[in-house]
Amino acid sequence: MTIETKPKDAEQLKPIKLRMSLQEFLEWTDEDVWAEWEDGEVIVISPASYRHQEIVGFLATLLHLFLEERDIGMVLTAPFSMWLPVSNRVREPDILVVLKENLDRIKKNFLDGPADLVVEIVSEDSVLRDRGMKFAEYELDGVKEYWLIDPNKEQADFFVLDEGNRFERKLPDKRGFYYSAVLKGFRLNVNWLWQQPLLKVSEVFRKAVKRQRAR
Repeated sequence: MTIETKPKDAEQLKPIKLRMSLQEFLEWTDEDVWAEWEDGEVIVISPASYRHQEIVGFLATLLHLFLEERDIGMVLTAPFSMWLPVSNRVREPDILVVLKENLDRIKKNFLDGPADLVVEIVSEDSVLRDRGMKFAEYELDGVKEYWLIDPNKEQADFFVLDEGNRFERKLPDKRGFYYSAVLKGFRLNVNWLWQQPLLKVSEVFRKAVKRQRAR
């Protein structure tokens, strides 16, 4: 199964800003609206590039297969809102992973509270938000794991919430494999993300699933 993502023009546009209450925003936003909410201000998100959408589709499909095989949760992709009550923000991450025990927090058009794992694909337009504001908000609201993927720099950064509720950076191993803390047994080779064209998910899925050695 391949998760479809909406094609977007490569050209980046300046964000459009509107004013409305949180309740008005949650009633207004739907699958056709790409927007976030900050203290009464609505920010309509700029279109994404083809490369951005290609990586979102690749990662979302890979994660979906892993979650489905183990029956431990589900993956959602933008446009789908995530309400962060502590930060008083509504964000639309590129990818959200919600574990089975938190599926009841998925509402009609938003996730009520932080996802267990969030992925943002960084663009020139979003780099300050993704690495600054959103980093602080996701940490404050308790997102357990945060991936920042920057295809322009071919850089992937991974952060896991530590016992003090602060993000701690985790590095891939020498072969390029990052081992997820939230999704036990899942690993991602960051080099897969820089291939053009991207490898087929069916070709890399078994490599992403770390098998336990027989004792």
